[in-house]
Amino acid sequence: MKKYTIIKGTLILTFAGLITRLIGFFYKIYLSNTLGAEKLGLYQLIFPIYGICFTLFASGIQTAISKLTADENGKQQLVQNPEFRSRYNLNRILCIGMSLSFAIASILAILVYTNAEFLAAKVLKEASCTASVKILAFAFPFCSISSSINGYCYGLKRPGIPASTQLLEQIIRVAAVYYMAAAFGNGSAGITCELAVMGIIFGEAGSMLFNIVSLSVMKKPFPTKKHCKKTPVIAPLTTYMIPLTSNHLVVSLLNSLEAILIPAMLRKYGLTGSEALSIYGILTGMSIPFILFPSTVTNSLAVLLLPAISEASSEKDQRTINQTTQTCIKYCMIIGIFSTGIFILFGQSLGEFFFHNALAGRFLVILGWLCPFMYIATTLGSIINGLGKTHLTFINTVTGLGIRILFVFYMVPDKGIYGYLVGLLVSELAIAFLNYLSLRNAVHIELDAINWLVKPALIMLLSGTLLQKTYIYILNLALFPNMVTLIFFCLITLGLYIPFLFISKSITMEDFK
Repeated sequence: MKKYTIIKGTLILTFAGLITRLIGFFYKIYLSNTLGAEKLGLYQLIFPIYGICFTLFASGIQTAISKLTADENGKQQLVQNPEFRSRYNLNRILCIGMSLSFAIASILAILVYTNAEFLAAKVLKEASCTASVKILAFAFPFCSISSSINGYCYGLKRPGIPASTQLLEQIIRVAAVYYMAAAFGNGSAGITCELAVMGIIFGEAGSMLFNIVSLSVMKKPFPTKKHCKKTPVIAPLTTYMIPLTSNHLVVSLLNSLEAILIPAMLRKYGLTGSEALSIYGILTGMSIPFILFPSTVTNSLAVLLLPAISEASSEKDQRTINQTTQTCIKYCMIIGIFSTGIFILFGQSLGEFFFHNALAGRFLVILGWLCPFMYIATTLGSIINGLGKTHLTFINTVTGLGIRILFVFYMVPDKGIYGYLVGLLVSELAIAFLNYLSLRNAVHIELDAINWLVKPALIMLLSGTLLQKTYIYILNLALFPNMVTLIFFCLITLGLYIPFLFISKSITMEDFK
């Protein structure tokens, strides 16, 4: 495994992810303007159901397919004679995993559809979500097939298909909602809420068809040999999948509990039901997607790290594991510090200009502090999973979620939504620290606080502060549209940050070799 492979794959996924996030970002603006904060909150409430079901039919299975494919791919590469390499076992891994995922997804779709009223009224505490929950169930089978094929491609270190699928799914979803809203909704916010869920179905169905076609024409990794010894698939697949799915299920349940509790605890704080849903919609539908935008890079890196680390681990290549881990921590810190600076300096303007909501801007300024810890936690978690120690990421993640839920229970009724924001910061810091401790015994990590933390922070502080003052001055002159001025200064900040990182030798060209 070469570092170039990870960097190339990361760039491919990042490029597709950035375009996808941009489309999704403007889609969120459209939804926020069409639905309003309260109904956007209702729309966001259905995703705990989706998250739990996705965990059961896809999350663990996709990761298991990726890991088994990477392991088999590594074994095949060691075969000296290409004629004796075979894709037979690779195909079996995909077919068995995909069949299992599709069967579970179909069962869950039936259960969710037939029990939608109960789930909306008793679980989500919002009976008006019933129709949306019913519509959502139809997306499960399509999503199961796509996720399995994506896992297979990640295992082969071919991120092009998953990246294209991700982008296509978003395009189809947004286009379908725009068309249906114009044709059938007549601008009605109530109808558009259900149409937004229907867009998920169209997006998943389109991406599934694209995945199947791409898989059929994809260049095969090895020649085919008719007589090939079968390697076990079902036993290792279930052995890896069951604990991983169980872990993810607990995490999804805790995430869902957190999402359901926030509006309830806000009502205890003294807000009306409408006000609570509005704040929840602003936080989860406007501010948090903005905060997650820069994580496109680190999420792409995390997806590719699992099979790469898994393969290096099976080959007992400790040097590669050490170097990869250190490089990942370094760039997560650098990206995280830049993101924090942008949101602290320009967060208020970003919220007001994009969503026309001052509260969304205040949330962005506070949530900006999450970025370095969130990015590091995600990346280190993927490395731990690649080493086969999924139980550690489970324990660490549950610990962080437990902290957040405690803050929801005890701080939100007293301090309002700001009590939850503090809980988010504490939990992400805890997860990042615990993931780091979990890797210390397995991976040799040499931290360079000067180049990874001090220099990037000083560069961002000095250049960002100067540019913010210039931005306010130019804004007051009203020479250009506010949005154009804001985007221009964010890009200028990035344009100064990267060259100064090279000048200060925080990053070098050696990192990309």
